[in-house]
Amino acid sequence: MIAPRRLLPSIASLRALEALDRLGSASAVAAELDLTQSAISRQLQTLEQQIGTGLIHRERNRLILSPAAQKYAADIRQALNQIAQASLRVQVAPLGGTLNLAILPTFGMRWLVPRLPEFARLHPNVTVNMSTRLHPFSFASEPFDAALHFGDTNWPGTESLFLRHENLLPVCAPALLRGKDRVEPDDVLSMPLLHIQTRPRAWQDWFNANGLPQSGSLPGTMYDQFSTITQAALHGLGVALMPDYLVEQDIALGRLVALQDAPTEAKGAYYLIWPQEKTRDSALQFFRDWLATQAQSEDPLPR
Repeated sequence: MIAPRRLLPSIASLRALEALDRLGSASAVAAELDLTQSAISRQLQTLEQQIGTGLIHRERNRLILSPAAQKYAADIRQALNQIAQASLRVQVAPLGGTLNLAILPTFGMRWLVPRLPEFARLHPNVTVNMSTRLHPFSFASEPFDAALHFGDTNWPGTESLFLRHENLLPVCAPALLRGKDRVEPDDVLSMPLLHIQTRPRAWQDWFNANGLPQSGSLPGTMYDQFSTITQAALHGLGVALMPDYLVEQDIALGRLVALQDAPTEAKGAYYLIWPQEKTRDSALQFFRDWLATQAQSEDPLPR
């Protein structure tokens, strides 16, 4: 059942309120919406009349939102964004549907994108749009149908598909070894360490797995993405703990040296995550079923 008309104000009035909350002044709202300030004022008055409550404090030439109006503006911002995204999908919708996918930048580019030509060949009528996100978010407020995620599956209101484990290798530039043929874990402990923001405990876990328990924080420099930490390692700034699939080529070409013969399995894994209400979406179903054929076995190690 659709809500009563009095609870569905005009889009123009809602846009004016949202813009005032975001921009802070009627003149800025008028400029963004290409209207006069008096027109903006009338729209806001109309909104107050429609919902039957005051939203704006008028002080001299200023329009100030009440605390309740600020919360209302945040809520309708999400709704307006969803309406805009739905309208865009209708305008450009291919026959097979559209999937808006949030990806981790390095994993998405290095693992997913090389595989996408096969999906495009199998499902030419499905469009996959991708944007990067480094951390979990609310599907209710972001225009995504699914996300590539590293960690666990504790993401409220979602379902998941396991993709692969992450196996880590400590690597550095050859010059950092100063002629050593072999490096033990305790040698690594005394070397400059490179950390990545999305894996804050990666080095502690690696040392623990290699018989050198570490309970406190470890010194070193911090990087926000694998692309930047790789460059730091290549230029001899320290030892980076890297997913093996990201450094295979650099190791093969001699630009990096692996300080461990076999990789160590990291805590956490890569997953495709989607909100429960999207489970039956046709484009997501096509993508999920195909991605399952690319996934690693859940338990690749001998037990």
